[in-house]
Amino acid sequence: MFVLARIIVLDILHSSGSNTFWEVTRMKAISRNFALALGLWLTAFAGYSDAASPALVKAKQEAETRGYVFATSHDEIVATAKKEGRMRAVSFLSGKMLDAMVRAFRAKYPFLDVHVEEQGGSVEAAQRFLLEIKAGIAKDWDANRLWTELYDEYLPHQKKFDILGMAQHKVLNIPPPMVDPVHRHVVALSSNLHVLVYNNKLIPPEKAPGKWEDLLQPEFKGKKFASDIRPVAVAALVPAWGLEKTLDFARKIAAQQPVWGRGHTIVISSVQAGEIPMFMGTNFGAVKRAQAKDRAKVLGYKFLEPVVGRLHLTDGVLAAARNPYAALLWLEFQASPDGQKLLDEYWPFGASVLLPDSVQAQETKGKKLSLVDWNHYTKLDEYTSKIAEAYGFPKAQGK
Repeated sequence: MFVLARIIVLDILHSSGSNTFWEVTRMKAISRNFALALGLWLTAFAGYSDAASPALVKAKQEAETRGYVFATSHDEIVATAKKEGRMRAVSFLSGKMLDAMVRAFRAKYPFLDVHVEEQGGSVEAAQRFLLEIKAGIAKDWDANRLWTELYDEYLPHQKKFDILGMAQHKVLNIPPPMVDPVHRHVVALSSNLHVLVYNNKLIPPEKAPGKWEDLLQPEFKGKKFASDIRPVAVAALVPAWGLEKTLDFARKIAAQQPVWGRGHTIVISSVQAGEIPMFMGTNFGAVKRAQAKDRAKVLGYKFLEPVVGRLHLTDGVLAAARNPYAALLWLEFQASPDGQKLLDEYWPFGASVLLPDSVQAQETKGKKLSLVDWNHYTKLDEYTSKIAEAYGFPKAQGK
């Protein structure tokens, strides 16, 4: 840096035409002093360019005031994770999807010893894990899922990384809408949309309902379609319709005398077999998996409008985590374009509807969306219970 500064000054000197011995000697002495000062300034400037920007410093200060941890660079997170050396997580992901995600994460961070276990898809499994956390015996785990119905109970046991702030400032490669804006340390890694699936041998595509209200038509009364006794899909109408209109709709659906079912895979199989013409509100991914195995090509689906869905796979870092920064990288990877691509490929089609390039976003482009987002997320269980009551608390039927 010093040499560069002297070259700059001597070049100026040469161009000025100073050529007597004393002038040159005097100017060289000045140049040395100037070069030293210029070199120190350039060095300081270079150091400043690598430091956190004023906006990042301010965001860090604000986060810490609220009790959150804020890293000002991704390199800092990676370096700390490298020192930790390992990562342990429980996940809702399973099978090939989980294997693919873990394999890709290991490839990106080969210095981490990674182990991820499937937690299971039941509330009971989530309750057991929560009890282990509260008892202090879940110390071997770094990252976890926050089950929807138990969300508020899980929150006090999560490490308060300011994931939202770091996402907004591009420290983390996570789309900010995927992060809880109130509890800034939780990420919704996916979304779950709901569709109407029908047997196209029994219901021609042009005759299949296109709106939720179409199901109330007289020709669909009397076991002409199935409805889940756990009405999460109908509950997802609340953001667009409000609770009272949704409850009125639920009462009218019950009056249509549908087939009451439980378990999306089972009911979809009944539709495929021709035992039930339609099933309202089933999971989009479940239908796509069934279609992939449907050799007769009898399964069709429609997104009833407004298209309903909910945030899904809410994950966080445990407060007692031994490897919190490695766990933070695990969350980031799943929310990043690489992780979301895997969710679309192996889920299938599980990448968040909040991402414009996801299959869910592309399939519903231009349609009105009623999404159980962060404003409604913790109220979903309440909505579901009230709709089940409006149904009359039915029990699952055979056919």
